Amino acid sequence: MSDKPSSGHTSGGEPEVGGRYAKYVLFILVIVYVFNFIDRQILSILAEEIKADIGVTDAQIGFLYGTAFAVFYAIFGIPLGRLADVWVRKSLIAGGLVFWSLMTALSGTAQSFGSLAVFRFGVGIGEASATPAAFSLLSDYFSPKVRATALAVYSSGIYIGAGIGTFLGGMVVDNWNLAYPDISSAPLGLKAWQVAFLVVGIPGILMAFLVRSLKEPRRGQSEGLSSTPHQHPFKATFDELIAVMPPLTLYNLLRVGGVKVLLLNILVLVAVSGLAWALIEATGNIAQWAALGVGVYAAVSWVQNIRIRDPATYAMIFRCKSMICMCWGMPCIAFITYSIGFWGAPFMLRVHNLSASDVGLYLGLGAALGGWIGVTAGGVISDLLRRTTINGRLYVMIAVPILSTPFVYVFLTTESINTAYFCFFMFSIFSPMWTGAGATTVNDLLMPRMRAIASAFYIMMITFIGLALGPYLIGFVSDSITSSGVESGEALRQAMIFALWMFVIASVFILAAFRYLGQDEATRLERAKAAGESDLD
Repeated sequence: MSDKPSSGHTSGGEPEVGGRYAKYVLFILVIVYVFNFIDRQILSILAEEIKADIGVTDAQIGFLYGTAFAVFYAIFGIPLGRLADVWVRKSLIAGGLVFWSLMTALSGTAQSFGSLAVFRFGVGIGEASATPAAFSLLSDYFSPKVRATALAVYSSGIYIGAGIGTFLGGMVVDNWNLAYPDISSAPLGLKAWQVAFLVVGIPGILMAFLVRSLKEPRRGQSEGLSSTPHQHPFKATFDELIAVMPPLTLYNLLRVGGVKVLLLNILVLVAVSGLAWALIEATGNIAQWAALGVGVYAAVSWVQNIRIRDPATYAMIFRCKSMICMCWGMPCIAFITYSIGFWGAPFMLRVHNLSASDVGLYLGLGAALGGWIGVTAGGVISDLLRRTTINGRLYVMIAVPILSTPFVYVFLTTESINTAYFCFFMFSIFSPMWTGAGATTVNDLLMPRMRAIASAFYIMMITFIGLALGPYLIGFVSDSITSSGVESGEALRQAMIFALWMFVIASVFILAAFRYLGQDEATRLERAKAAGESDLD
C-alpha cells in the first residue's frame, strides 16, 4: 500500500507516511472497527429472540437497531469529530471504545424495550468517537495516492464485525438455549440474547489499552501541510456540543448570531416539530419520529452555528457541489446496505425456517468475507482508476447499484437456501465497494484541520438516511403488510424489495458528481483561501 520505501520512522523519529508503523496503526484501527460493528450488528441475529421475550414489533426492532443508535451517534459525532480535529485522536478512540463496549455489555441486563433503548443510546454515543478520528488519523499516515485503499481497509471492519456479530450471536443463542432449555436454571436467569450482549461487549474494554499505546502523527504530514495545535481543545468541543445539543442550541445561536439567527432557528424547530407530529400521527410511532426530529433539528442548528463560527469549513462543506452529492448519494446507498444487512438474518429465519446458528454461520461469515473483499477491492480499484481519471472513484460508486440489485432480488425471491446464501455473499461483496472511495473523496475536498468534523457530518448523513430510516422503514412496511393478513416472512420480503428504489436516487447524485468533482478538487486551496482559511502554510 505504501508509495515510498517502507521503514518504521523518518530520521526525525516521526512515523513514516505509508511505512510499516502506518500499516500497524491501520491494523489496530480495523480491529477497533470490527468491535464497533460486532456490538452494533449482533442485534440482527438476536431480533427474533428479543421480540419473543419482550414483545416488540418489527418497527420497534428497526428503531432499536437504527434510530435509537443513529440519532445519538449522529448528534455526538459532531462535537466528538471536532475533538478529533483538536485533540489526541488515539485517546479519543480508546475512550470511546471503553464506553460503547460497556454499554453493549449492559444491554445484556435489559428487561424491557425502554431499558434496551437507553443502552443503545449509549452505544451510539460511544461509537461516534471512532470513525471521524480514525479517518483523520489514517489520512495523516497514508498519502492521497493510496488513501482510498487505506480507508477502504479500515472500513472493511464494518463487514468483518457485522459478520462476526451475526455468527457469534447465532452461536450463543443456540448453545445457550440448548444448555438451558428451562431458563429458570440458567445462571442469574439470563436469556440467550442477554448473554450474547455480554460476550461481545466485555473484550472491547481490554482492546482500548492497545489503542491508547499508538503514536499520534503530525496533522497534514502526508501532504506536506502543517496545522497549528489548538490551545483549548475541550473548550472547542464544548462549543460544538452546545451548537448541536437541544435546547442549548437556542442559547448558543443567540450568543453567536443574535436575535435574527435565533428566530430562524425557532422557525426550523417549529417546522421539524410539525413534520415529526404528522409522521407520528400517520405511523403511531412516537419514539421513531420524536428521536429523528431531535436529530434533524440538532443537525440544522449545528449548520447554522458553523456558518457563523467557522465560515471556511462551512463553505468547504456546503458550497461544494461534489461534496453535497457525496453527502446525499452515499447515504442512499447506505439505506440499502444497512437495511438488507440487518433484516437479512430475520428474513432467513422466517422464510426458510433455519436455526440461528446456521444463519449466523453462513450469512454472518459470508457477509464478513464478502464485505472484506468488496470494501478492500473497492478501495484498491478506486485508487487505480483515480490515477487515470479524476472521476475514477465515482466509477466504483456508480457500479454499486448496478452490481448489487440483481443479487438482492434473487436473495429475496429464490426458494433455494444455498442460492440465497450465495446471493447474499455476492451482495456483501458489491454493496460496500463505495465505502473507501466515498470517504476518500470527502477528505480530498477538505483541508486537514476540517477532515474529522466534515467526516462527522458525512457520517451523520449516512447515519440519518441509511441507519435511522432504512431498518425502521422496512420494519414499518413489514408490520403494515403483516397487519393486512400477509404472513410475516412474505411481508418482510416485500418490504425489502420495495427499498431497492433507493438505489435509483443514489445513482442520480453520483452521476451529478461526475460533473463537478474535477473542478472542485482542482480549486480546493483557492476555495479555502476565498472562504477565509488561513491555515495553509
